[in-house]
Amino acid sequence: MANKEDLFKKVISHAKEYGYVFQSSEIYDGLSAVYDYAQNGAELKKNIREYWWKAMVQLNDNIVGIDSAIFMHPTIWKASGHVDAFNDPLIDNKDSKKRYRADVLIEDYCAKIENKIEKEVTKARKRFGDAFNKEEFVSTNPRVVGYQEKMNSILSRMGKSLEKEDLVDVKSLIEELEIVCPVSGSKNWTDVKQFNLMFGTKLGASAESAMDLYLRPETAQGIFVNFLNVQKTGRMKIPFGIAQTGKAFRNEIVARQFIFRMREFEQMEMQFFIKPGTQKKWYEHWKETRLKWHLSLGLGKENYRFHDHDKLAHYADAASDIEFKFPFGFKELEGIHSRTDFDLSSHEKFSGKKLQYFDHEENKSYVPYVLETSIGLDRMFLAVFSNSLKEEELENGTTRTVLKLPAVLAPTKAAVFPLLKKDGLPELAHKIVNDLKWDYNVIYDEKDAVGRRYRRQDANGTPFCITVDHQSLEDNTVTIRHRDTMEQQRVAIDKVKEIIGNEVDMKNWLKKIN
Repeated sequence: MANKEDLFKKVISHAKEYGYVFQSSEIYDGLSAVYDYAQNGAELKKNIREYWWKAMVQLNDNIVGIDSAIFMHPTIWKASGHVDAFNDPLIDNKDSKKRYRADVLIEDYCAKIENKIEKEVTKARKRFGDAFNKEEFVSTNPRVVGYQEKMNSILSRMGKSLEKEDLVDVKSLIEELEIVCPVSGSKNWTDVKQFNLMFGTKLGASAESAMDLYLRPETAQGIFVNFLNVQKTGRMKIPFGIAQTGKAFRNEIVARQFIFRMREFEQMEMQFFIKPGTQKKWYEHWKETRLKWHLSLGLGKENYRFHDHDKLAHYADAASDIEFKFPFGFKELEGIHSRTDFDLSSHEKFSGKKLQYFDHEENKSYVPYVLETSIGLDRMFLAVFSNSLKEEELENGTTRTVLKLPAVLAPTKAAVFPLLKKDGLPELAHKIVNDLKWDYNVIYDEKDAVGRRYRRQDANGTPFCITVDHQSLEDNTVTIRHRDTMEQQRVAIDKVKEIIGNEVDMKNWLKKIN
């Protein structure tokens, strides 16, 4: 466990040191669970957003994008169920005075059981070597099967109790499992209570006439209330989707794990409107399609898994998460939800306006069903960043820290170095930078020995380094070095753009999805 914690600490410190993520308001001692994206972080975040948008909107003829406002009419949140049902179950420890999410305490307990399973698998792999069959071992080893059954029974009971809002049983489960407060080590717990996560604010010039508003806790409702506007102006035929990226706000009491759970975060959501009765087909389609998008980035198939929900939200008839193996274990990265006709029907009822689709083939109107894909951009950032950070031992006995970001997402695509700060080398290097910057984010770096400059760009995640030397002045060639392999090749200056393009163009990466 200590290794996981150490790795996560390295991720957080590397993100700060290399200009990816800063604590918000740091000079005022920060604001808990609020972060700023620094110069490299803003670029990485933009590239992830664009990679999602291209795959979701640009490459699908029947999906369009919108950008709805953060402020919305307060009745929207009544209709969506957020005013009554957007709660977290909280529990306080009487000795430490610390507050926890009851479901997270139970999930952390189960994560420890999962670690025990991983230890058994590791031991068995060493014992059996090449003959080891993980699937067979996990399904037949009595100890592992016992762990798995215990974990499933705990999570299933918790899911059912939360669904029924049986908070007494949630507390009983915490007591039966003898879960202790991570700070005080005591089992002296209060009752479990529900806490609404929406941030309230006011709209209006004077206190008397001000209207109570909420900062949106999700971007989806802006899509639902614009369903008919988009459908009519875009002459959209079902099935069709509306996508959106944007900020959402949740008053997380137990915000933690760096940018994994924040109070201000960004979502990338797509609501797909379908004919009632076809939701099962589309649910499977989007599960498969979204996983392919993730796998196209090459972060390793073994780091993803589906987790079907034990506890379904009030609007869903099926729900699954794509979980990713973060430094602190498998956690939700993206949700795929079959939302039925709950949203549009509810907004119809509360607004008094018809939100129906006239199907010319069926010659009738109906309220469409909705299939949702929803991914946290900040979580995706953390998945990419933490998975890419590597410590490598080199042949000469030294180590290097390298951020092996997918080249398509890297903030800076290439760094251009003059070997020396004289003899016309900086001038040629600047000329190359000025030529490349029309197509790619590139930087010029002349400080320190070339070896140190390579190390700096490795740690920064830059896929290519281009070195200009005296030979470059004679024959218009440069040395181009590849970050991941550290291989160097001599190439003509006019070939550099093409070499970078082959590695970083979104087209080449997104083609892997089909």
